[in-house]
Parts: sequence; C-alpha cells; structure tokens
Amino acid sequence: MNEETHHRIQQPPQRDAAVVACALCGTSADSETAPPTWICSVENGRRQYFCEECARTHIRAIESRLDSAWW
Repeated sequence: MNEETHHRIQQPPQRDAAVVACALCGTSADSETAPPTWICSVENGRRQYFCEECARTHIRAIESRLDSAWW
C-alpha cells in the first residue's frame, strides 16, 4: 500500500471587497470605487479619498495642493 495521500489544501478565507472611505470623516462609499463627486489625492505615495462634503469644506486647501495634515 504505497499510495500517496492527497491532503486537501485550504484556501484562505475570501475577504470582502474593499470599501472606499473618506480619509477625514470616515464616510464610506459602499463600493470598491469612489463616487464621481469624491476627490482623490496622493499624499506621501498613498492614495486618499475625500467625500463631497469634506472636499467642499476644504476646497481652497485642496486647490492649493496642501497636504491634508494642514487642513
């Protein structure tokens, strides 16, 4: 009985799709992509999204290209 035993390989559990959230207030978009009214900013090599309300509140700082740490 030199049969090879085959073990079942367990797959890691599937993660839910990443949900986009506002970097300031934490509002979630409930999807993998940000709505068209949200703003995307790359700061220190990291992509951050800001909801419509936060973007409107800080529009001058965003247009001035200030990092969100200065807001």
